[in-house]
Amino acid sequence: MTSFTALGLAEPIQKALQDEGYETPTPIQAGAIPHLMEGRDLLGLAQTGTGKTAAFSLPILNELLTHPHPPKPRGMRALILAPTRELAAQIDANIAAYGRHIPGFTHAVIFGGVGQNKQVEAMKRGVDVLVAAPGRLLDLVGQGFIDLSTPEIVVLDEADRMLDMGFIHDIKRIVAQLPAQRQTLLFSATMPESIRDLAHSLLKDPATVQVTPESTTVERIDQSVLFVDAGNKKEALLHQLKKDDVQRAVVFTLMKHEANKVADYLNKHGITAAAIHGNKSQGARERAMAGFRDGSVRVLVATDIAARGIDVDDVSHVVNYDLPNVPESYVHRIGRTARAGREGQAVSLVDAEQRAWLRDIEKRIGQKVPVVTDHPHHSEAAQNSTLPPPVLGGGGRGRGRGGRPGGQGGGGRRPSSAPRGPRSGGRR
Repeated sequence: MTSFTALGLAEPIQKALQDEGYETPTPIQAGAIPHLMEGRDLLGLAQTGTGKTAAFSLPILNELLTHPHPPKPRGMRALILAPTRELAAQIDANIAAYGRHIPGFTHAVIFGGVGQNKQVEAMKRGVDVLVAAPGRLLDLVGQGFIDLSTPEIVVLDEADRMLDMGFIHDIKRIVAQLPAQRQTLLFSATMPESIRDLAHSLLKDPATVQVTPESTTVERIDQSVLFVDAGNKKEALLHQLKKDDVQRAVVFTLMKHEANKVADYLNKHGITAAAIHGNKSQGARERAMAGFRDGSVRVLVATDIAARGIDVDDVSHVVNYDLPNVPESYVHRIGRTARAGREGQAVSLVDAEQRAWLRDIEKRIGQKVPVVTDHPHHSEAAQNSTLPPPVLGGGGRGRGRGGRPGGQGGGGRRPSSAPRGPRSGGRR
């Protein structure tokens, strides 16, 4: 497939793609869109940054255009489930862009952390496309504001992350209320047995499209480890971020309070930074993301869960201030860089206690991460540590109020300076 015109999408969608500067479909788009336009269920295996949002959004919009009818009150013609509010908001923004030339097109996004009144009002007459995080969606269904018997197309995006975050019961409750006759799409970066079981229960004779295996993502990124004492991490981080090739960086911490401390430290030392995590208001998170995208914020300090909506193509560096205690999260984290075919760097600051987690990560990715010792904060003690990994308390995969996933935001145990040319299919 060499161009979007060959996919047979309706003219208003083609025009929107031209507006966005998209010329060539990505592999997931070229593989998925023809199946979806035939009405088939689909299992899509693809990393974030491969263009999967457009892969499912464009066929949905094409269906709305070619088979027009108004949505039912409190209902929707297409339902897209996403694990976090940031990702839900990003998907909604993309759909708004792709559907800008469709007459009368309506869409809404629903997630927690903000008041529900505007969301309830948006759903009174129904919408063509609803993007939702599972928790708030079920809240509004329970209050009678949303009818789940109406969607013709249902998408589960980042299904593996939804299961990691403990949403499996919410998903089952949602699926139980969906119409039996529907087109169902499931996208996941990984394929553990839990995802296989979920796909088997949801999908009927699905087409399977798999692109960008994790190893490819990992191999494309210049990875390194710096062994440092825990008390020197902030100074070591500052030293790394002051390097000339650091254009735009995402820094990961395990805990929300640590994200705040790191962001404050960087700002005091002349590097514009903002923290995003579950305790930040939605407005604060949106302002931080807007600043990161427009360049006024150079460094975003995030916990794993909050970072799921970071969709910026030109992140030159990812820094693991804390290693993740789940090896799969390492792959998700470093995938924030080297997007859209660019190169990227991932640096991990490893103290003595987190040394054991590095061993688990190296087993998971099937390679040793190169160690850099030529820096002012190198610690032989951390490098040679045999300490057991730390036991996380409330800060691991915690639960917020009401039993919803998302405590301290870490997940529990279990550069590009290249010029920005025409994008290849929107690496969303």
